[in-house]
Amino acid sequence: MQIEVCIDHLESLPLAIEGGASRIELCSSLDLGGLTPSYGLMCRAAKLSRVPVYAMIRPRQGDFLYNEYDVELMCLDIEAAATAGLQGIVTGMLTVEGHLDMPAMSKLVDTAKANGLGVTFHRAIDQCADIEQALEQIIRLGCERVLTSGQACSAQEGISTLRALVEQADGRISIMAGAGVNAQNVNDIVTQTHVNEVHLSGKTTRNSQMTFVSNAAQMGNTEVDDFIVPITNPKAIQAVADALNKLG
Repeated sequence: MQIEVCIDHLESLPLAIEGGASRIELCSSLDLGGLTPSYGLMCRAAKLSRVPVYAMIRPRQGDFLYNEYDVELMCLDIEAAATAGLQGIVTGMLTVEGHLDMPAMSKLVDTAKANGLGVTFHRAIDQCADIEQALEQIIRLGCERVLTSGQACSAQEGISTLRALVEQADGRISIMAGAGVNAQNVNDIVTQTHVNEVHLSGKTTRNSQMTFVSNAAQMGNTEVDDFIVPITNPKAIQAVADALNKLG
């Protein structure tokens, strides 16, 4: 079983690995579903990590409908990930009608392969119009895996669809279950779907280490406390790893 942990800053990197991550999905802005990390973050993660690191290639929050300028930017970010020394990318793209944008996706995948990077197709598949067709297209593109919740709010709720995707894939591509995966439900998800990879953040928070704390000015959303730092909880990752080990 592979355990992929998504992180959005360096402090979480050793914590995710300590907990048992076998691969890292490197992002910025996890609270937005994950956006492209900075080149500096990619470089440092590549240097510090002892497990493979895949960079999210997603230029903005919102839907997965991108224009030609977005695609050009994404190709540049893919090249940056390779230059930084990462092992792969995570990306996805849809058309207006909710199908895979195959011409644009081909550009991204070709760019990744030309730079020696693996490719994960992310949860854009969970917003597509025809998931069975999308899976066949992703396989044709040559992606290594698909991250999906089975088009549900959580992987546990999407178990039936995840199981069908694993059966459809028939070993041609890996199906990775993600969204709401934790130590309490991971065994049910794995045993009922037969996925061999799971994805989670194991996110918690810590208080700021600043001794001077001012609430007079907010840096963004007024509902977000600027002096609370999101961080990976290695115990949450370890608990998932321990649960999976019991499956043998």
